[in-house]
Amino acid sequence: MLVTSSDTITWELLPEDFILDDEPVDNINQPSLAAALTESLELEQKLPLNCLTTTNYGICATLNGKFVIKAPDWAYIGQISVAREAVIRSYTPHRQGEIPMIVMEFLSDKEGIEYSSKRTFPPGKWFFYEQILQVPNYIIFEPDNGTLEVHRLDNSKLYELQSPNENNRYWIEEIGLFLGVWSGKRENREGYWLRWWNQEGNLLLWGTERVQQEQEAKELAQQQAIQAQQQAIQAQQQAIQEREAKEAALKRLEELENRLREAGIDLI
Repeated sequence: MLVTSSDTITWELLPEDFILDDEPVDNINQPSLAAALTESLELEQKLPLNCLTTTNYGICATLNGKFVIKAPDWAYIGQISVAREAVIRSYTPHRQGEIPMIVMEFLSDKEGIEYSSKRTFPPGKWFFYEQILQVPNYIIFEPDNGTLEVHRLDNSKLYELQSPNENNRYWIEEIGLFLGVWSGKRENREGYWLRWWNQEGNLLLWGTERVQQEQEAKELAQQQAIQAQQQAIQAQQQAIQEREAKEAALKRLEELENRLREAGIDLI
C-alpha cells in the first residue's frame, strides 16, 4: 500500500517529554549480531567521521501529525548533519542528517512484523521503511536458519527482492561492500552471522580474528626464522665438513708424495 496525496509526512524532532517504548529486544542474539556488523566496518575504516550506526534506536517521522518511531535492529546512516551529542533518544532524518542507507531487522518471535505494510497508525515496518523513509536497502535476517533477504527500492520506489551473486552474497552499493551469511563462532555463540566482504572477495575481519591472524603470522615468521637459522647452521656444518674433507685429502696426497720421494721415484 502506498502513501497517498492525502498523507502528510514531516520531519519533526521528538519532544523531550515524549515517552518512548521501553521494551527489551526480541531476541538475545540481536545486540551481538548488530555489534558484529559495526565492528568489522570500524576496523576496516568504513565508518566516516559523520557516519552513524544504530542498534535498536528509534528513527522518527511524523505521519499526518502523529509521530511514528521504529527502532531497526541495525541501521547505517551515511552522514549526520548535527553533533553526535545532539542525536539523543532518537534520530530524525532531514532534520539531523540523511535518511538511513540500510535498515536491518533480525526475525524474532513476533511473526510477520518485519513484513507489515499496514499504513494505518501505527504503520508497519515495511510501510514505514519503504513509503515514509524510503530507505534504499531493507534487509531481513533469520539468525536461527541463516535465511537472508535483501530488498532494494526500485525505480517505482517499491522494494524488490534481490538475488545473490555466485558466492551467495549481495552487493550493497551505498557502502561499497558485499553482505552475506557466515557460519561460525563469536562471543560463545555458534551459528549464523551477517558479514561484510570487499570487492575482492576478502572477508572483513573482527577484532579477535585480526589478533588471531596477527598471532598466526607472528608464529609463521618465527617458524620461518628458525628454519632459516637451521638451514644456515646446516650449510655452515656442510662447509666445515667439505673443508675438512679437502684438507684430509691434501694431507693424504702430501704423505703419498713424500713416500714416493723416499722410494726414489721422481714426481713429474
